[in-house]
Amino acid sequence: MFTGIIEAKGRVARLEPKGGDLRLLIETGDLSLADVQLGDSIATNGVCLTVVDLPGNGYWADVSGETLEHTTVGTWSTGQPVNLEKALTPTTRLGGHIVSGHVDGVGEVVERYSDARSERFTLRAPDALAKYIAHKGSITVDGTSLTVNQVDGAEFELNIVPHTLKWTIMDNYRPGTRVNLEVDVLARYLERLLLGDKAAESGGGLTLDFLAEHGFTRR
Repeated sequence: MFTGIIEAKGRVARLEPKGGDLRLLIETGDLSLADVQLGDSIATNGVCLTVVDLPGNGYWADVSGETLEHTTVGTWSTGQPVNLEKALTPTTRLGGHIVSGHVDGVGEVVERYSDARSERFTLRAPDALAKYIAHKGSITVDGTSLTVNQVDGAEFELNIVPHTLKWTIMDNYRPGTRVNLEVDVLARYLERLLLGDKAAESGGGLTLDFLAEHGFTRR
């Protein structure tokens, strides 16, 4: 588990295709690895990766086909900067929100403009994730815990202060940049709880008809 508070920026040092999936080396820059052991987790642009080797200046991780399919990892290139966060401990300040490192989908930056000392970003999420994104709710973008300012359909707006621009990779974002998105884990569990017994049915999902039938909305 993570908090979404980025600890350092690293970079992709090597990419090695391995029998249909991928092994990669991440150089960690200012992120101390003194307390990291083999098997530990490090969120890399929001993707929970398991450390399989520690060469000294970074870590190697294996990336499965599942992760390549549902995140931006398959588009990464050598030298690309990435956000880094080590797994939280019982004494970690929860400055962001609870982040699992399990990416829900890939979004896209639609617009960016300056607003005083901040930068405003509009992002588009996959349609299937729109229901989980709420005004003033939390969302993780490339591993960064952020607050949603506005929501319009599948698009949402973020206000990014100078500190976040400096210490994450967000200052590199331009319209068209693709990003890893993780919605608030509480929203995912709430959906399953609302389904009740129907959660055990194959193909069951939360629909407008279901909500109306159970008194949550009006047809």
